[in-house]
Amino acid sequence: MVDTARTAAPATDAAAALLAGLVSRGVRHIVVSPGSRSQALALVAAELERAGLIHLHVRIDERVAGFTALGIGRETGMPAAVVCTSGTAVANLVPAALEAHHAGVPLLLLTADRPPELRGVGANQTTRQPGLFRSAVRLEADLAVPEATDDDATGEQTAELDAVAAAALAAALGEGARAAGPVHLNVPFREPLAGAAPAWLAERAASGAVPAEENSDGSGALYQGGGGIGEADVAPVAEAAHVVDPGPRTVVVAGADGGDAAEQFAHDGGFPLVAEIVSGARFGRQIVHGYRALLSDPELGGRIERVVVFGRPTLSREVTRLLMRDDVEVLAVRGPGEPVNLNGSTLAVDAVRVGSGAADRAWLGDWMRASRAAAVDLSPPAPDADGLASAVPHERLGAINAEVEVMRAPLDRAALVDALWRASWPHDRLVFGSSRIVRVADELLGGKKVAVHSNRGLAGIDGTIATATGVALASQVDERPGVTRLLLGDLAFLHDMGALLLPPGEIEPRLQVVVGNDGGGTIFDGLEVATVAGDDAMSRVQYTPQTARLEQLALAFGWEYHRCTTRVALDQVLTAPTGGRQLIEVPLPR
Repeated sequence: MVDTARTAAPATDAAAALLAGLVSRGVRHIVVSPGSRSQALALVAAELERAGLIHLHVRIDERVAGFTALGIGRETGMPAAVVCTSGTAVANLVPAALEAHHAGVPLLLLTADRPPELRGVGANQTTRQPGLFRSAVRLEADLAVPEATDDDATGEQTAELDAVAAAALAAALGEGARAAGPVHLNVPFREPLAGAAPAWLAERAASGAVPAEENSDGSGALYQGGGGIGEADVAPVAEAAHVVDPGPRTVVVAGADGGDAAEQFAHDGGFPLVAEIVSGARFGRQIVHGYRALLSDPELGGRIERVVVFGRPTLSREVTRLLMRDDVEVLAVRGPGEPVNLNGSTLAVDAVRVGSGAADRAWLGDWMRASRAAAVDLSPPAPDADGLASAVPHERLGAINAEVEVMRAPLDRAALVDALWRASWPHDRLVFGSSRIVRVADELLGGKKVAVHSNRGLAGIDGTIATATGVALASQVDERPGVTRLLLGDLAFLHDMGALLLPPGEIEPRLQVVVGNDGGGTIFDGLEVATVAGDDAMSRVQYTPQTARLEQLALAFGWEYHRCTTRVALDQVLTAPTGGRQLIEVPLPR
């Protein structure tokens, strides 16, 4: 119990009112980066952790902190609050804020600041923080400098900050007209920067506290987009839906975070489903294998008359070209992220409903036959059981040699993505980095209901490890089972190397970071730049070769390390029981 005969400070009482207001409304995770000006917020967060009301995560790098919170928001559908000090610390949150904006992920940014009289006069560690995130945030506020303490939580300042917390959470969750996204509260403090926490903190934070609502997994007649973020996807909705009659030749396209709703709508309407690997919708009987080639086929893609889009497609030019066609009707179901309108005439709808009438079975049949022909079986060949059991020496030896060759076969990208896909199940989480390898997965992998995350709002490589860490930490709360697996390239890994550092004493995430290491940015080999750049320039400024020793990095940051060069070795590591952090390096040819 906090002593009421305390050394009070307005900064601490204000921090207590603000954070208690957020926690009482369901915020369960706070990510803190250390700093002097933010100490009141950080110490109140530590007190809330001690009371068992929040999960506290401490990161020395604000960019890592921002993306860790982003991963938590992606997994839970509720925002995590990020606390940082003033100056360049705030600017390091911009990448996560932009991704949250474009992907529609709830996020709360609480940035400590100097008081207004110290701005623009050369004061240390001071810049113009208000407005720094203006183009991205759902709500921003430069709060008043706290002037009063509050011994019994009845003061005007406490009430005002509680109201600020309510408005911030509502805006982050997208209540009202806008989608979910980031919120920025700039919190200036004067000295003294911290005092004893008020006695009412824990009781006020716990009063009226409600857990994040679990969305329904039940199917309904109406479908909204954006189910890929948070716990659930398909839910009946109250507002009127756009009726999609079965008549025109239709395909359903599921981009990033399209979710279960896309698959359910395609199933109910009898429509082919083009589902990106990052959509969370690549399962069910109507998914289209090898969709890139089929969209380019005049007899299939060329005859499309209507497209219904869930989520944000980003992984193939064939889908982009389809959504830009002026002879195709495009309906985009509003989801958590930026609206899709590549042809300038896309109709944005809040929800869709399948109309009456018979589905076009001939149209669906054409796609399904072509899909079956395009499906790729990536599983290793089965052992020759008859040969292995044969008493004829050369037959038995031949079968043994064939089995040894399979075991010794080096891994390529296809085998790597297949191994990750087969090892992951509904209770697991699979995170894809924005590397060449996600496109290989999108091209080759079949259907399976797996919870998938990716930072495709801006498709950058920023914060990939931190995002996966946030997903892992949030998904294993209350001892829930499952492993989070992150698949990314070597440059994306090195770009977020600081996220490997976790403080002692915090809960270990069950996280396998799988790095396909081809020594540089081979994604550029397949882009236009490869046809115009000379070899030297291509290598120097695009491929950017690297020779980092990943094993030493893993050991330095306290991660278990594995280097897998064969499918058998990789399968063993991926499926063995794991209780902590593993870095798995898979060497790949350029």
